[in-house]
Amino acid sequence: MTTTTKGLIMVYTGDGKGKTTAALGLTLRAVGHGHKVCIIQFMKGDPSYGELQAIAKYLPMVRIEPTGTSDFVDRDNPSPIDLSEAQRGFDMAVAALDGSYDLVILDEVNVAMDFGLISIEALIALLKKKPPQVHVVCTGRGVPESLREMADLISEVKDIKHHYYQGVQAQAGIEH
Repeated sequence: MTTTTKGLIMVYTGDGKGKTTAALGLTLRAVGHGHKVCIIQFMKGDPSYGELQAIAKYLPMVRIEPTGTSDFVDRDNPSPIDLSEAQRGFDMAVAALDGSYDLVILDEVNVAMDFGLISIEALIALLKKKPPQVHVVCTGRGVPESLREMADLISEVKDIKHHYYQGVQAQAGIEH
């Protein structure tokens, strides 16, 4: 069996909980092998997310950059700050994909594209010119067909049962 290395484009999508969690698990795996990781979170400006605290405290070799506000984005009428924060995240993605990181995670980028905050075409063009050894993960619902076509791996998280539907609200350490 021949083994080759290739910077993969991986997508975690679906209506279930766990897409970001899967990407964070991959971060741990990559760091364990000495890889440099950059995580850019789209539409996540709340500073209380547990991964922000954990990475700052325990994983100084991982760069994590939240963009967005702590408010939900109005899909039909995104605010100017929502648009500018998404562009800021995209600009960081461009810079991160210069070859200085082994793994770049674009968390919730699929949703940002689905909401029209960033251009699908711009992301596809960026991914086409990424360094060949760099792995990229794109998370979020609503993955566009053009990204599906170019992805090397797509994992879909399916919502079968969720405690939210039983009246249990989001909990620190579990949902955020």
